[in-house]
Amino acid sequence: MKVVGLSGSKVGSKTRTAMNYTVEALTKKYPDAEVTLIDLAEYEVQFSDGRNYKEYEGDTKYITQTIMEAEAIIIGTPVFQASIPATLKNIFDLLPVNAFRDKVVSMLVTAGTPKHYLIAEQQLKPILAYMKAQIVQTYVFIEEKDFHRKEIVNDDVLFRIDRLVEDTVLLTETYTEIRKKREEKYDF
Repeated sequence: MKVVGLSGSKVGSKTRTAMNYTVEALTKKYPDAEVTLIDLAEYEVQFSDGRNYKEYEGDTKYITQTIMEAEAIIIGTPVFQASIPATLKNIFDLLPVNAFRDKVVSMLVTAGTPKHYLIAEQQLKPILAYMKAQIVQTYVFIEEKDFHRKEIVNDDVLFRIDRLVEDTVLLTETYTEIRKKREEKYDF
């Protein structure tokens, strides 16, 4: 199973910290999974200009192709100005409309205040649904108070990350099995 962890911001450390915990939990619990962590802060990504994602070069091509080849994607995003970051939105814009068809996508959101918990519901989930993702309905919301010196200090958050990883893998395995059975019905 190919899983991509996408840390969707070029600034800050909390989302990357949470994604590190997530990837660690994933590789520990599911050692056979092929896990790739993409932190957008480490790449130079071009702005979407409407081309097919395969026509881009360099980091942009690497990121889009890696996402397109994945079976599951765990998106980590901070909330800036009551919205997802432009860097993450740009990734969505670089991909085709059906980019997440037959892919499971789960979310992890970091924010400075509990008032931003609906950003995932009102902004991120509609984009993912439009792009045909099988969305893990529960997501992990992490507040400023849950971090201390680039570490997560709230055990409940760690538990929720573990559960998110389990739900993502279970849903991916389930959809893979359903697709396999559906394809076996056809005799070609």
